Amino acid sequence: MKISERGLNLIKEFEGCKLAAYQCPAGIWTIGIGSTHYGDGTPVTKNRTLPTEKAAIALLAATIGQYEKAVHAMGVELTQNEFDALVCLCYNIGAGNFASSTLVKMLKAGDNKAEIAKQL
Repeated sequence: MKISERGLNLIKEFEGCKLAAYQCPAGIWTIGIGSTHYGDGTPVTKNRTLPTEKAAIALLAATIGQYEKAVHAMGVELTQNEFDALVCLCYNIGAGNFASSTLVKMLKAGDNKAEIAKQL
């Protein structure tokens, strides 16, 4: 399963688009549509820019796979909407934080989806 266009649009809506590198509230250098790394894995640094919004979208497309992979690694069957929401969360908090989250533990345990939604 891959993130849908609807899921990508959700990320774009939450993250916005900034062509100049900035520090997010956690102090991490970020660029484009919430990207903290470039497609080759190099971290975003101060004074970097992207030429266009199209470049920011391309960067998102080049890096989203690692977050999809982290969601797949849970080994839990999901609907497309659930998958999209979890990829969005993973993108926002990072794959490591996602993997160790209470939400993932609850999903793996098969907990009630209403309780899981509260975690989200």
